[in-house]
Amino acid sequence: MRASAFGKPNCRLPLLALTCLLASLTALADAGGPALHLHTRSRRPAGADVKSATIVESEAAWDAHKTAMIVCDMWDRHWCRGATARVAEMAPSMNAVLRAARERGVLIVHAPSETMTFYANWPQRIRAQQAPKAAAPTDVSQWQSLNHDQEPPLPIDDADGGCDDDPPCPQGNPWRRQIATLEIAPADVISDRGDEIVNVFAQAGIENVIIMGVHANMCVLGRPFSIRQMVKLGKHVVLMRDLTDSMYNSRRSPFVSHFAGTDLVIAHIEANRCPSITSADFLGGEPFRFAADRRPTVAFLIGENEYRTWETLPCFARDELAWRGFNTVFVTSSTNVSDGVFTNAAALEHADLIVVSARRRAPRREVIAALRDHLAAGRPIVGIRTASHAFAGTLPATEAAAFAVWPEFDADVLGGNYHNHAEATAATSVQVATNAGAHPILTGIAVAQLVGHGTLYRTAPLKPDAQELLSGLIPNESPEPLAWVRIVGSRQARIFYTSLGHPEDFAEPAFRRLLLNGILWGLRQPVPPR
Repeated sequence: MRASAFGKPNCRLPLLALTCLLASLTALADAGGPALHLHTRSRRPAGADVKSATIVESEAAWDAHKTAMIVCDMWDRHWCRGATARVAEMAPSMNAVLRAARERGVLIVHAPSETMTFYANWPQRIRAQQAPKAAAPTDVSQWQSLNHDQEPPLPIDDADGGCDDDPPCPQGNPWRRQIATLEIAPADVISDRGDEIVNVFAQAGIENVIIMGVHANMCVLGRPFSIRQMVKLGKHVVLMRDLTDSMYNSRRSPFVSHFAGTDLVIAHIEANRCPSITSADFLGGEPFRFAADRRPTVAFLIGENEYRTWETLPCFARDELAWRGFNTVFVTSSTNVSDGVFTNAAALEHADLIVVSARRRAPRREVIAALRDHLAAGRPIVGIRTASHAFAGTLPATEAAAFAVWPEFDADVLGGNYHNHAEATAATSVQVATNAGAHPILTGIAVAQLVGHGTLYRTAPLKPDAQELLSGLIPNESPEPLAWVRIVGSRQARIFYTSLGHPEDFAEPAFRRLLLNGILWGLRQPVPPR
């Protein structure tokens, strides 16, 4: 007999059948099962800054008959519309995992909290209630507080409840059952009580626990049956990281996309609580991904021999972009100024934004063509320092037809007028340009702390349609444009350029924030207020 996937069971199991099923849990404890081969990911060291933690990947082999999957709070409806929609989107993949796990002998526990009235007469619910009492080394009845002195705070601000909808949804408790997409099979268990689940696990000899469901920063960590509690009980615990979600409002700290916020919570769990796996360990193929989870790709085009951006830009990408959910790729040439061959040039075709840091190169024609196509599609470009004379190189004596120059790139694209350096000074002072106003790129930047460590470029006058944001000052000289924006072409490609970019500039938080803001503005993404 099978339980209906869309409502209450269509028949009642007789007492004898229920007794047999209870006995089968005990039998699982005595019989070895097939091995589950899991690819785990954790992070070290544990600490508050999970962004810089080292990822550690490993493999584990678990006895399937000593393993349980707990499905946490996959409700039919959440107070947040976005959360409800993401649960519904995730549920078919989760159901496929549950089926595959059952076939291998894994015990499935459905734990939709606060909905046990709906399941009062289900055999799977009665099974949890009738499992023999087992001693527990810790209190298994209470919510496990997320505010522990021994654990760093969560890396996201969810104090508002975490609804990412705009406007936020009114809060409440609309859930009545688990989402019907998830099949509840005859041998499964239904419970939202830590003590009942401990009893079931003791009876079945469960040593390993895989947890999935929602939400990673709340119930998945804190419920009496979830990660914190299972770790306390000494179980081997993993989170299925692609079949979870967070309650995180991207308009709050750390001001990243909803999906990048979920990534940060998962990293926090991997660093401080337990490893994670993905559904690919049960289904093969690629892990589940939400349809709206499209991570922008930023390509860095690097080919210069003065300012060491082949070192500073990868560090910037790692420290400022990767943890925010950006994909980063690098298209690079050597430090030889006559070298026009850029490795990985094909990556430019798929970039959402290109950062240019090249100096007097004559690249292969496909590089220039990719840049022109990028602009024609309305995609943004960010240039730093020598980008103002990036492609003003010399064609090689041989194979000249395979290479190209673009000396007008500064005027045509950036909107600048690079023509020389000002006299060398110790540093360049910076001020907000007249009429720059409250441009988003200047958000959160202490301009008084922004100092140019390289000589000031002479870039005036700018194109009439360029908006100057920052000016550079040196004694006895007129101000020169130091940073500006421009909109190019019928598709409105956003352009940001700054003549900053000296290696020592990258050591300044104000400069890194300026470059980050320029990238976010170019991609039409919100710029964090701080």
